[in-house]
Amino acid sequence: MTVNRLISLRSALQQLGLEALLITNPYNRRYISGFTGSAGFVLVTADRAFFLADFRYVTQAKQQAPALEVVEHASRPMETVKELLDGLGLGRVGFEQNDLTFAGYRSYEADLAGIEVVATSHVVEKLRMYKDEDEIAVMQEAADLADQAFSHILSYLKPGVSEREVALELEFFMRRNVASSTSFDTIIASGERSALPHGVASDRKLGNNEFVKMDYGALLKGYCSDITRTVVLGQPTDKHKEIYSIVKEAQLACLAGLKPGMTGVEGDALARDIIKKAGYGACFGHGTGHSLGLEIHENPRLSPSCDVVFEPGMTVTVEPGIYLPGFGGVRIEDDVVFTENGIRILTKSTKELLLL
Repeated sequence: MTVNRLISLRSALQQLGLEALLITNPYNRRYISGFTGSAGFVLVTADRAFFLADFRYVTQAKQQAPALEVVEHASRPMETVKELLDGLGLGRVGFEQNDLTFAGYRSYEADLAGIEVVATSHVVEKLRMYKDEDEIAVMQEAADLADQAFSHILSYLKPGVSEREVALELEFFMRRNVASSTSFDTIIASGERSALPHGVASDRKLGNNEFVKMDYGALLKGYCSDITRTVVLGQPTDKHKEIYSIVKEAQLACLAGLKPGMTGVEGDALARDIIKKAGYGACFGHGTGHSLGLEIHENPRLSPSCDVVFEPGMTVTVEPGIYLPGFGGVRIEDDVVFTENGIRILTKSTKELLLL
């Protein structure tokens, strides 16, 4: 797996006219090397690949990144980078500009004197857009765990329980079942707070006859899942039923219509047009979805501003919503992967309006 990724990266570097790339982004570092620790640098050239680690991680890097040459770097890591580049006779190296502060760039200029440092943007991230079979298998595991957590939490939802307690129960369940963490801060938003698209769990207690919106995910073997389900505690009003029905229709239409060859704009419109037609376009202010993988938010996206064409192996969430301040809101979300002919839905929890 690592070898194939190095081949793809070297092809990208050749197209960019770069002799080497210094990888500092932790997600990109893990993707290329397999290393799961919290520090280190990857230096990839046309025929060599190095993992630069400090004393703490040398042994771990040798175990987890066997396809790379592990080097213990000096107290100033760029001194070791320069030694390697000079030894190989290389004078032009790319760096990840989106992962570097201006102060960091100035230190690169000083420590790598005599070497041309070239800003690159999302070189590895573009490779990460396409998930291989191993990645998809892990993402399915993470999605399955999110589904199991949804089934578990239904019996826990009662008036008087706080949003924070619901979030903790979800997290405890997923961590007890192999997850290393949650994919992001769990969103539990009830009653009028459910109108907050990203209403992270608060001390508010669940009440009767109101929405409970739950948006959460499992981080499993480094990969994220992301699911949203909205339920009603007690009896729904006609307004509850109306907006839930519209969001469900929009989400199902998007799932039914998504296919490779479609742009993010076109995919977004599958859901957005239905919500607009129902008169709630102004109440759906975010994109219909985003890619995910090692990070919870990746590219491409289902968005009115994304003209990237989706291809097999790409992933995306499908999560339209309607949010009515002072009343409440609904979002329904699934994770999908694009196939040769359509999509495969990873999350499978029911989308029927559950009354608890």
